[in-house]
Amino acid sequence: MAAEYVQSDQFRGARIHLCELAGLEIRDCEVSGLKIVDCYGSDVYLGGAFERVVVNDIDVTAYVEAELDRQQPTRVLARDATSPDDYRAAWDAIEGLWEATLERARRLPEAKLHEQVDGEWSFVETHRHLLFASDAWLGNAVLEEESPYHPLGFPAGGMPPDEAAKLGLTLEATPTLDDILALRFTRMATMRRVVDGLTEAELDRICGRKPADPYPDQEYVVRRCLKVILKEEAEHHRYAVRDLAVLEADA
Repeated sequence: MAAEYVQSDQFRGARIHLCELAGLEIRDCEVSGLKIVDCYGSDVYLGGAFERVVVNDIDVTAYVEAELDRQQPTRVLARDATSPDDYRAAWDAIEGLWEATLERARRLPEAKLHEQVDGEWSFVETHRHLLFASDAWLGNAVLEEESPYHPLGFPAGGMPPDEAAKLGLTLEATPTLDDILALRFTRMATMRRVVDGLTEAELDRICGRKPADPYPDQEYVVRRCLKVILKEEAEHHRYAVRDLAVLEADA
């Protein structure tokens, strides 16, 4: 079994030289300043939020972002939303994306929707994560609900299991797609109600809570919280469609 290192800083500033790193996976890590120099191999994959990426002395950041925007116009709507109308337009697009994608996913056997592709979240786990994102950033931060977190929510991979347990999350649960969608549709309807009633004043309102205890103690404004939901929905839809193609091919 491959070695696993979790929540360790032992590699910060390290120099790895003349080592065998084939198959190495780095996930949910801070990698600012990471350098891979004079290395060789095939099928090198990078995925995440990078401010600047240079490959063989060529800055490819703008190219990658432009190509992602071309393939997924909704991510542009989510990222660039500023006015209440912008937020409504982005949510309109997100609702349309998921409607079509869920219809496509339902053509697959239920078991396929629980399969992980290349170690990524399954289709069901993706919706569990989006459930948590809505509960944290909308239910808790924006609406200050009394009990915002549903146990079936799935936090980001960087949240320690004990912190997830404090929020009442049951990570080991195995709900069906319909179990999760019933909850997701309720949250999406709430988001629809919120964006339909948005004003500039509401967008600039400072929230009384942060999304969850593990998040930094800082100021959270409604526009930022809602934008996180928009971007989460757009990005995870992209991942879901990518992996659905693999599942369909296997089926």
